[in-house]
Amino acid sequence: MTVLKIKRLAHNKILPEYKTEGAAGMDLSAAIEEPITLKPLERTLVPTGIKIELEHGYEAQVRPRSGLSIKHGITLINCVGTVDEDYRGELCVPVVNLSNEEYTIQPQERIAQMVIARVEQAKIEVVTELSDTERGEGGFGSTGKN
Repeated sequence: MTVLKIKRLAHNKILPEYKTEGAAGMDLSAAIEEPITLKPLERTLVPTGIKIELEHGYEAQVRPRSGLSIKHGITLINCVGTVDEDYRGELCVPVVNLSNEEYTIQPQERIAQMVIARVEQAKIEVVTELSDTERGEGGFGSTGKN
């Protein structure tokens, strides 16, 4: 099991936590003093009040919460954000309101989830040809509708 070191900042009231034993992601909460209201298509950066230190070879993936996205249209601007192991600044969540209605983020509201994942850096090898596959260069939709 990997260890995630967390530095709690002064404005943090809630640490990330796994809500169930089988959860892949831990919830991140808004470390804000006042509510933030997002108009339709408006975006903002929401602080979490934590800094993290990951073990070598790991990243933190910041992902939308499915309940916020389907019920209110609140998601992440970059869909999944990567926090590199060498980043030491405050974790902030770039959220966007994709609905037709205003949405207000409340202090300490769970706004995203964070998954810790193993990563590898690839060795780059420049070649003149790539191996053939059944799919070949078939792109978007090339494998059929269903």
